[in-house]
Amino acid sequence: MTGAEQHFDGGTETGSADGLERLWTPHRMTYISGEDRPEGGYEKPTGCPFCLAPGLPPEQSLVVARGERVYAVLNLYPYNPGHLLVCPYRHVADYTELDPDETIELGVFTQTAMRVVRKVSNAHGFNLGMNQGGVAGAGIAAHLHQHVVPRWGGDANFMPVIGRTKVLPQLLTDTRDLFAQAWPS
Repeated sequence: MTGAEQHFDGGTETGSADGLERLWTPHRMTYISGEDRPEGGYEKPTGCPFCLAPGLPPEQSLVVARGERVYAVLNLYPYNPGHLLVCPYRHVADYTELDPDETIELGVFTQTAMRVVRKVSNAHGFNLGMNQGGVAGAGIAAHLHQHVVPRWGGDANFMPVIGRTKVLPQLLTDTRDLFAQAWPS
């Protein structure tokens, strides 16, 4: 029997058909368990993935575009396909710590990210935001990052609502390549 044909029945029997399909996303366990967190945490640039990403090869870093003060990178654990982060190169935690030039370039990169995502994937809308601090939901609070999350009509279907699963139809490296090619020089 396949996973789609099996279910667990009250602790007594397995293998009875329940008619459900199973969508396995084992890569999410790394995020959920925190096993990919550096030993010293994210507080110092040496363990911060946003400080390390610009120095890695594109297929490893998922960096889409680089500016003078900020860069755009795909979210390793996206809410939706094409979920980008705009990050300053400088390791700062709070929006108020950005200097004026970083603030301007972060805004311009966010606008460009929206244009690129619309061009490549015809997004109907976006959620933009920064979670400032762990209590506000920042997974990596020590390094500021602006979320650019594309949205489509009906993208909140039964999968995330009932199944608590997000379907991502494209590999992150393929998405990175499409966005990097469409990003204006």
